[in-house]
Amino acid sequence: MNKNALSAPTWVAIVLAVIGAVNWGLVGLFDFNVVSAIFGPMSTLSRIIYVLVGLAGLYLVFAAATLESRSRPRTTL
Repeated sequence: MNKNALSAPTWVAIVLAVIGAVNWGLVGLFDFNVVSAIFGPMSTLSRIIYVLVGLAGLYLVFAAATLESRSRPRTTL
């Protein structure tokens, strides 16, 4: 397995973050919230989705440091 390959949790976090970003873009541009339109405004399921998107963002903040250190080649002088 490639040591630079992304793990399954990282891919899930990326997908959730993209979904959240697209939703916020639609809210900002057209005042249209896809999550609320599908699951109801602040329903239990909507709140779960918002929490999952938020956790995915936090996970990616911490994963970014790990990914950065793995992708940068070590050099010695």
